Amino acid sequence: MFARINGQNLAFEANETILDVARRNGIHVPTLCELTDIDHAPGTCRVCIVEVLRPGHTEPEYLTACDTPPGDGWQIMTRSPKVQEMRRLQVEMTMADHHQDCSTCPRNGNCELLFVANAVGLKRIRFRYPEGWRDLAPDAGTQPVVYDRSRCIRCQRCAAVCRKVQSVDALEMTGWGRTAGVRLKGGDIDLSPCVACGQCVMVCPTGALAERDETQEVLDCLADPGIVTVFQMAPAIRVGFGEEFGLPPGTNVEGQIVAALRVLGADVILDTNFGADVVIMEEGTELLGKLAEKKRPVFTSCCPAWINFAEKHYPGILPYLSSTRSPQAVVGRIAKTYLAERRGFDPDRVRVVSIMPCTAKKQEAARPALAENGRPDVDIVLTIREFARLLRREGIDLKNLEPSAYDDPLMSEYSGAGAIFGTTGGVMEAAVRTMFYVINGKELEHIEVAQLRGFENVRLATVDLGGELGEIKVAMCHGLRGTRALVEDVLAGRADLDFIEIMACPGGCVDGGGTLRSKKAYIPLAMKRRETLFDIDRKAKVRQSHNNEQVRKLYADCLGAPHSEKAHHMLHTQYAARPCGAKLDIEAEWAELRARQGR
Repeated sequence: MFARINGQNLAFEANETILDVARRNGIHVPTLCELTDIDHAPGTCRVCIVEVLRPGHTEPEYLTACDTPPGDGWQIMTRSPKVQEMRRLQVEMTMADHHQDCSTCPRNGNCELLFVANAVGLKRIRFRYPEGWRDLAPDAGTQPVVYDRSRCIRCQRCAAVCRKVQSVDALEMTGWGRTAGVRLKGGDIDLSPCVACGQCVMVCPTGALAERDETQEVLDCLADPGIVTVFQMAPAIRVGFGEEFGLPPGTNVEGQIVAALRVLGADVILDTNFGADVVIMEEGTELLGKLAEKKRPVFTSCCPAWINFAEKHYPGILPYLSSTRSPQAVVGRIAKTYLAERRGFDPDRVRVVSIMPCTAKKQEAARPALAENGRPDVDIVLTIREFARLLRREGIDLKNLEPSAYDDPLMSEYSGAGAIFGTTGGVMEAAVRTMFYVINGKELEHIEVAQLRGFENVRLATVDLGGELGEIKVAMCHGLRGTRALVEDVLAGRADLDFIEIMACPGGCVDGGGTLRSKKAYIPLAMKRRETLFDIDRKAKVRQSHNNEQVRKLYADCLGAPHSEKAHHMLHTQYAARPCGAKLDIEAEWAELRARQGR
């Protein structure tokens, strides 16, 4: 079958849309609501409108290219004068009820709506309809992700990624006309199915969805001479930040980030990778103990959105979770105890600031269980996007900085195993390296465990740990749709597994909900960032968590041994069931509706 687009005879398949055919042949059609990477093409924005003349017709039709399949013999024009005029009017009407104070928008400088406005040649906005949002109170909550209806264009991408990719289905459309928008099912984050993974933010084309910004709080801490600022940087930050300042995607900018923090005036700079190595010591010991007792499987507990998912959606799985804190929480607790004592800091004056690829880490830091006498172990969590804003506010251009090295003698050293925590399968591989050593008293010969390094959403493998345990059966999952199926298999007794790693975000932390956003793309840089983490591991002098000298010193001087009473008090936590009570699966709801109609 053939259609004629802008004078070219082009073949197409039965399952293609006009937009598919145009893109495949290098013909540009502007879009706004559509996002191919998550299979979302609702046609609601109508920016992709094209002119179609069917065989036997004398008058053209104007159809949306993203959701219209072409017909044999159709003549399609993507840039006729009428099409261009209609696109400009459509974008103008979208802008008419949009909050146009771009200087205060979190997408300032990276907005898809402004990009499309330029692409269609919009020169003026004749209409203004702020009635739908003018009287809305600003979002003053403490939830990690905030919604601003005044900037919402109702593209429904957020609802689509939550439903299709994550299978959480926490968002729904509400209202009519200019008052239409998105809301959480259940009304607020505690009652809704939302797990704060932030994938909705990653696909939002405007500033309607963003992280709760805490850059001012960090600046206030830095300006207070009575406060000791302790910064920590997650594994994924160093490989997912450089492109914001013009460096190639996946560049390792660890040294430049350390230099930037020194320019900011940070008192202490730590690496969350150190905490990852400590987590392996605790979680690995915990796992070996449970496997010896035939208590299986054990789930990892590093990902806060996964913890939220378990507590809200499957509280029955909580007894299977490791009690070990996340690396962020481990570093926070040790910084306000061990580090403070040895550096002579008053713990009440220490403020721990985390730079994370994750929105759910903000919620994790606020958990009462991760505080001592009401004092949080981690005080402020910045996403990568907030950290970029912080540097720009202070006039710091990352690419012009000479790399600098860590110099803290207690908590800045890390192994290659700690570095690969930032990608799917990395926690599993790091744990296997140390568990093999604990069992056999020697290092794993093939340190890069190939069977753990795939990128499928759910991967199964076996690993020979030697000794009495022998082979163990493991699973790794990134993304919550696959996680849901895996958890249900475990609860139903269908899964024969020993150890399960879960990362809520597709791709793992390198593409977490707090990472840099890409125009018209969903997690396009996962593989480049992932490969750089593996390269950091390959080049590391120490590649096993148990060989980290600063971790050994921590246990010798403070904790005693992994899983000791003191280590358990400081480095472990507990979880609580908090069922959301909302229906979770839209497909099940449709099935129920169809069944009712059938009756």
